[in-house]
Amino acid sequence: MTTETTTAQPRIPLNRERVLRAAVAYADGNGIDSLSMRKLGQELGVEAMSLYNHVKNKEDLLNGMVDTVLAEIDLSPGGSDWKSCLRHRILSARSALINHPWASQVIESRKDMSPAMIGYFDGIVGILRDGGFSLDLIHHAMHALGSRMLGFSQELFDESDDKSDDPEAAAMMMQMLERYPNISAMLQEISHDPDDPVVGSGCDDQTEFVFGLDLILDGLERLRLAEV
Repeated sequence: MTTETTTAQPRIPLNRERVLRAAVAYADGNGIDSLSMRKLGQELGVEAMSLYNHVKNKEDLLNGMVDTVLAEIDLSPGGSDWKSCLRHRILSARSALINHPWASQVIESRKDMSPAMIGYFDGIVGILRDGGFSLDLIHHAMHALGSRMLGFSQELFDESDDKSDDPEAAAMMMQMLERYPNISAMLQEISHDPDDPVVGSGCDDQTEFVFGLDLILDGLERLRLAEV
């Protein structure tokens, strides 16, 4: 008769990095609004109080989650001139935020910048200084770019609540378009759905982000050359 013995797997020790990565994964799957210390503790198999050995409070947790996302941004040069370098970095930031849709909401809610965030902006200033920009023009450039430096922008049109299948909403949309012919003409022109020339399927966020970014970068290049 043989006796089988089972050896319990050793518990992976908890640390700040593991807590933050678990929080990011939870927010990715469930949304940032549902994240709580209790639920995060359950994900990690520990009591919520154990988390406070690694994060001070919920705000510290959120700050750390933002830093974790920032660490995914590719900081390699990405080009031989300032414009291609900056474009590469910003589009890498956008890629990181697309992977974590909640991150822009949390970034906007932060009252203070973490050292990681300051370091990221310092790198952008460095790219512009190396590209020949004056400090005064860099200051203007930072304001012009705004949240685009972190890969997101505050959109003019909110398409998160799609009511295209609602007959009443569709009728209201038709009335609005009849009343506002210029908006109507624009929406029909940019529609991505040829079968629905009135409502369409919305804008391509990536296309619009890149369009705005390139517009700003081209304008900054003209101002840089005017300084020489």
